[in-house]
Amino acid sequence: MEPMALLTTLDQNYVPPLQVLLTSLAVNNPGEAVRLYLLHSAIPEERLAAVRRQCEAYGYDFCPIRVEDSLFQGAPVTRQYPKEMYYRLLAPCLLPPSAQRVLYLDPDTLLINPIRPLWETDLKGRLFAAAAHIGKTELANNINQLRLGIEHSYYNSGVILMDLEAGRREIQPQALFRYVSLHRKELVLPDQDVLNAMFSERILPLEDVLWNYDARNYSSYLLRSGGTCDLKWVMENTAILHFCGKEKPWKAKYVHRFGILYQHYAQLTRRTCAACASSDTETVPPA
Repeated sequence: MEPMALLTTLDQNYVPPLQVLLTSLAVNNPGEAVRLYLLHSAIPEERLAAVRRQCEAYGYDFCPIRVEDSLFQGAPVTRQYPKEMYYRLLAPCLLPPSAQRVLYLDPDTLLINPIRPLWETDLKGRLFAAAAHIGKTELANNINQLRLGIEHSYYNSGVILMDLEAGRREIQPQALFRYVSLHRKELVLPDQDVLNAMFSERILPLEDVLWNYDARNYSSYLLRSGGTCDLKWVMENTAILHFCGKEKPWKAKYVHRFGILYQHYAQLTRRTCAACASSDTETVPPA
């Protein structure tokens, strides 16, 4: 079976959430072959070592890639537009040529059911597959469409399936930098805005309730489905829970639905990582 190639981009502050994501992946995708790419600019080796030990425990390949600043000569880079915001869109240029497709995941996600069906999705000639969030965020989506002058749905950039081979032909870093430079006053969520403004017609729509469930919107999903998408349905069918927004489930004051589920995987992560730290040679199964 071909390994699933997964990608994330983050700084050292998001290493602990990444480790919780990996635990949820291992528990709910048993026996899967995984290659994890991590694009970063300056994560210390000791922080990477913790992720490496965890990946070894699960039998995953871990491929951290430090992105060189030279790629961003002439790119608009400020506090609002850090160079890291470009990494996911430039993944075709940054990942090795042997990688033909990859599934990008924000580190504030949980994988609670198998994701191989998503990874194997036929992109039908598109560059990307992504989901648009509706429900409570539907008005914001309409505003974003008007703001960016797009007719398609406003896609969330937290879960993106990418055709890397096509991306290497079609995505030009300088064109992306030029767009940001010309439209920086209009960009609110820079990387997500750029994805939609430049590539919305090259995106295959995904069902967000399955592949990018906005954890803030339980009531909206329930209402929209006529009561079908209740908690039991989510636990049995939703593959990816996404903790969008500023409130995060690893923060002490998080009180929203699915927070306790996140804490469950965080506790499993602590157990697994403690076992990994105490033994560099023994393979530790998911807790």
